[in-house]
Amino acid sequence: MTTTNLRDSALKFRSLHTAGRPLVLPNAWDAASARIVEAAGATAVATTSAGVAWDLGAADGDHLGRDRALGAVARIAAAVGVPVTADIESGYAQDLAGVADTVRAVLAAGAVGVNIEDALYDGDAPLRPVAEQAERIAAVRAAADSAGVPLFVNARIDTYLRGVGARADRVGLTLERAAAFLAAGADGIFVPGAVDPATVKVLVEGVAGPLNVMAGPGAPSVAEFAGLGVARISVGAGIAQAAHAVVRRAARELLAEGTYESLAGGLDYGELNGLLGS
Repeated sequence: MTTTNLRDSALKFRSLHTAGRPLVLPNAWDAASARIVEAAGATAVATTSAGVAWDLGAADGDHLGRDRALGAVARIAAAVGVPVTADIESGYAQDLAGVADTVRAVLAAGAVGVNIEDALYDGDAPLRPVAEQAERIAAVRAAADSAGVPLFVNARIDTYLRGVGARADRVGLTLERAAAFLAAGADGIFVPGAVDPATVKVLVEGVAGPLNVMAGPGAPSVAEFAGLGVARISVGAGIAQAAHAVVRRAARELLAEGTYESLAGGLDYGELNGLLGS
């Protein structure tokens, strides 16, 4: 994809983030799931780092290397005609130069957005210090700007997902991080784990940019989130988890009972084959 095409796709993706009319992203993890999501009517495709990692035989949480992860992103971007945003976990690098290299690889793969998280998976602290994460976001922004692509940088804040601090302090901690990350060059803020309507409303009002929530069973509906002013809704690894649950259920039934009822309701062979062949 040329720089002009990437720029156009990035601008289109950026325009989809509107408070009250949220961009809805059923996350994909391979070319087939991406095609299915696009065919279902999605206006963009988001990857799930967990789904991609599992598909490639690795655990989620910064265990998958950059090349393998972005190889999957490239296959997904090549399979669809809508903008693609990539979950790049912590940036697949320890230092700022490495984070910038990751962004250049993301653009080369054909993606026009990234999620970058502030979670730490080694050491005692659950999250990177605010200033350190802000530097990493600034490196993402600078690398994309140098390439001439208005990459949508979605800064993920894991205060709720990882239960950081006292519950009463969590909104304040989240808003502090959000302000710092937006100042560093982020375009949007992603707060997985926050689905309570009252909390989401406070976050919408306190974040000076589009708010992304992660939905799932028991969470408010898309319409309810829209009414709260949410600009983006994704489901993380939820669809991948549901798909793998079918694998386990069908395998157990086949091996233990010798029956096949778990296979009912599957996509038609011809439909799926045609979708991937188009």
